[in-house]
Amino acid sequence: MHRVHWAFTALLGIGSFGFCYAGPIHAQCKVDWFFGIPCRVVYESLVSQIKKWTTSSCMAGGQRCLYKLQSASVHFITAKHTNPDKRHVEDINFRLVSYQFFASCHVTAMSISETWYAIKDHGTNYCNLYNLIEGSHLTQSRGYKEVTSEFLCTQRSTANCTVY
Repeated sequence: MHRVHWAFTALLGIGSFGFCYAGPIHAQCKVDWFFGIPCRVVYESLVSQIKKWTTSSCMAGGQRCLYKLQSASVHFITAKHTNPDKRHVEDINFRLVSYQFFASCHVTAMSISETWYAIKDHGTNYCNLYNLIEGSHLTQSRGYKEVTSEFLCTQRSTANCTVY
């Protein structure tokens, strides 16, 4: 009976930690972006940027390389990013939804580390997404707005996207 009580207490403690943890338990990031331009333009910009950064030569440093396009349609883009230093891989997806009579675009993006034990990532998953948005100059587009939080993006507040 004592062993059962100990096991139950241990499980309760682990379960409670999961509820109290401020943010995702696995390294990941979810961001919503809003653009005052059509989704077709956003789509073409993102796919073009992913293709530009497929090279394995990361001479300039940082993470702006080793992207690989998996699939693309005007509504959904999937890709992978490989960390040039540690060779960890993250799965990336963008969902594009038109609004305001197709004149504007809402993008929901997600980056998730494939490494099962990755808990902290120094904002890498956020930077995987943001670097593509910035590199394709979408941050300068009309109506640009980003919505995310530390809860939705592992270590976003300390992210340095010139490095990660």
